Amino acid sequence: MTTTHGWRPFGARDPHEPNRVSTPLELLFDLVIVIAVADAATGLHHAIAEGHAMMGVTTFAMGFFATWWAWVNFTWFASAYDSDGPIYRLITCAIMAGALAVAAGVPRMFAGIDLSLAIVGYIVMRLGMVVFWLIAARTDPRHRGTAIAYAVGITVVQLYWTVALLLARPADLRAVMALFVLGAVLEIAVPIIAEARGRTPWHHHHVAERHGLFVIIVLGEVLLSSAAAFTYADAPGSHSGQLVLLALSALAITFAMWWLYFSQEGPLDNQRFGSAFRWSYGHALIYAGGAATGAGFAVVIDAVAGAGHHADPLVGNLAVAIPLAIYMLALWLVRDRLVLTGAGRHVLLPFALAIVAAAHLGEAALPVTALLAMAAVVARSQVHCRSVGHNG
Repeated sequence: MTTTHGWRPFGARDPHEPNRVSTPLELLFDLVIVIAVADAATGLHHAIAEGHAMMGVTTFAMGFFATWWAWVNFTWFASAYDSDGPIYRLITCAIMAGALAVAAGVPRMFAGIDLSLAIVGYIVMRLGMVVFWLIAARTDPRHRGTAIAYAVGITVVQLYWTVALLLARPADLRAVMALFVLGAVLEIAVPIIAEARGRTPWHHHHVAERHGLFVIIVLGEVLLSSAAAFTYADAPGSHSGQLVLLALSALAITFAMWWLYFSQEGPLDNQRFGSAFRWSYGHALIYAGGAATGAGFAVVIDAVAGAGHHADPLVGNLAVAIPLAIYMLALWLVRDRLVLTGAGRHVLLPFALAIVAAAHLGEAALPVTALLAMAAVVARSQVHCRSVGHNG
C-alpha cells in the first residue's frame, strides 16, 4: 500500500509489496499521454491522406518516441520510488506539464518539422526525472551509484537535445532524422548503463500492469476510428454499408489486438525472459503499431466517406496492415518466442505476413484483415493451451 511521507524525500519501495497497483497520479499521467498519442496518430493520419506517407511516418516516429520514452522512464522510476508525497506529486505535475508541451508541439512537427516546442517540453520532462534521481541518490544509499548514473546520463543527453535544437533546420528532413536517431540511441543507452551499477527495486506486477494500460491507450485510437465510421455512415448520401463494414472491422481488430496482448500468462514474471530491458523496449513497437493502426483506419474511412483528401486505396489498406503486422511481430519478439513451446511459438509470424498480403485485396482487404486477426487469436490460444499442457 502506498504511504505518504509529507515533505520528507522518498525512499525505495518494496519490490515484493503485495497488491501493488497503479496510483491515481499515474492514471492522471496516462491521460496526458493519451493526448500526446492522439496528436501523433492524427498527424500520421493526415500526412498519409495527403500523400506524404514517408514524412508522416518519420514525424510520427519522433513524436511517439518522445511520448513513450518519457512515459516508460517515469513508469519504471515510480515502480521503485513512488512515495505519493507532495514532493513526488509536484515533480510529477511538472513532468506532465512538459508532456502537454510535447503534445502541443506535435502538430507543429507535422506542419513543417518544427521541433522547438516539442523538444522544450521533452527537456522539461527529462529534467524532472533528473530531480527524481538526485533525490533517490540521497535517500536510497544502496542504489546511489545507479541513481547518480541516471541523473548524469539524462542531463548529458538533454544537453545534446539543446544543441540539436539549435542545429536543426526544419527543411532538412535527413539532418533532423540523423539528429533524432542519435539522440534516441543515447537516451536508450542511459538506463542500460545505469542499471549495470545495480538494479533498482522495481515491482514486477506493477510494471506489467502499467505497460498493459499503455496498450489500452493506443487501442483507443482504433476504437476512435470505428466510432468515426459509424458517425459518417449516418450522413446522407454516404457509403453507409461500406462504412459500417469498416467500423465492424476496426472493432474486430481492436478486440483481437486486446486479446492477443492480454493472454493468460504474465510475460514479465516469466523466468525465461533474459532481459527486462528487451521486454520493455520491445513494447515501443507494440504501442506504435497499435496507434498507427488507428491512424490507418482513419485514412481509409475518410476516403470512403469523402472527407478530406483521397489516399490511394492500397496505401490506406497498407496503413492498417503494416502497423498491425508490426504489433503482432512485436508480441512474438517480447513474449511468444519465449513463453510458448515448439513451432507454435512462431504462430503470429505467418498471420502478420498474411495481413500485409491481404492489403492488396481492394475493398475486401480490411474485412479479411479482421478475419485474419481473429483467426490469429484462435490459433494462438490453441498453441498456448498445448504449451501449458506440455509444461504441466
